[in-house]
Amino acid sequence: MGATDIATDRSVADVLDHVWENRSTIQSRDAYAMVLLALGRENPLLACLSNDMDFEDHFAAVLPRQYVELGIAEQNMMTVAAGMTVAARPVFANGMSPFAIARAFEQIKIDIAGANLPVKIVATHGGLASGHYGPTHHSLEDVGATRMLPNMTVVVPGDAFETVQATVALAATPGPAYLRLGRLATDTLYEERAEFVLGRARVLREPGRVLYIATGPYPNLVAAGAARELAARGISAGHLNLHTVKPLDRETVLDAITSAEVVVTIEDHRALGGMGGAVCEVVAEVGGPPVRRIGVPDVHYDLVGGEGYLLDRAGINVPNAIARALDVVAR
Repeated sequence: MGATDIATDRSVADVLDHVWENRSTIQSRDAYAMVLLALGRENPLLACLSNDMDFEDHFAAVLPRQYVELGIAEQNMMTVAAGMTVAARPVFANGMSPFAIARAFEQIKIDIAGANLPVKIVATHGGLASGHYGPTHHSLEDVGATRMLPNMTVVVPGDAFETVQATVALAATPGPAYLRLGRLATDTLYEERAEFVLGRARVLREPGRVLYIATGPYPNLVAAGAARELAARGISAGHLNLHTVKPLDRETVLDAITSAEVVVTIEDHRALGGMGGAVCEVVAEVGGPPVRRIGVPDVHYDLVGGEGYLLDRAGINVPNAIARALDVVAR
């Protein structure tokens, strides 16, 4: 079976093993689809809702009584998802990030977050993943918007395997959540399997004079590359994968900044209001080191192009991550 083959008879444990073995070649959205089907087979109360995202190709065929196709109607899907929690728990509502969040924000705010209902909003094409369609398909405000909502858990996995781990964890967690996924397969962040805990950052490189904090696949790969380059120059650099933006792991962040002369946050989101802003709130409260945020600038980012090109144009790259650190450390 190929890396993206969605076998209908895999258990959750089987999916975890399969995705781990193919973690650098499988798309996170495919990994998610596999584990959601496995979770649905194990829990007949789990429901899957879709906004024309092709989940009917596998989920509906196997579990038709647990599946509802809403078509391209994001606002309606969120209200239906909230209503379905009367009989189904949890409810996974699936769509594209630029529309599932921005277009349906009022329904998420009132019907889901405000009511503290077990709806898990799973949105693909996060950040600049759909940059080839232009700014209508950029999703650069979603993390900031959802982290401001009460009761909401916000997770941005770093790779395909972490996506599966996060989905399993969210399925067992009460209350609403936002799971942000990308589009293309990305290199893995991990050489060894490790436990995933919601709300607990992963230390990928021990803290040093520079501390990189990243969320999501490409930002974490940038942080890893920058940390390696600084180490080669004799400058110690730590790296935290902040996969859970809310609740933010204050303890790990505060512990990591004790030796840092500068913190550099990296995200494929606007530099304002997202993960970097959340880190600034924590660091400022204790009078910690300066924070330099790398993200999409505060402009209408009206560029069209591939994800890699747009990330690079926004400065979400290794050279900029190094330069922002050396702005402080080199003084």
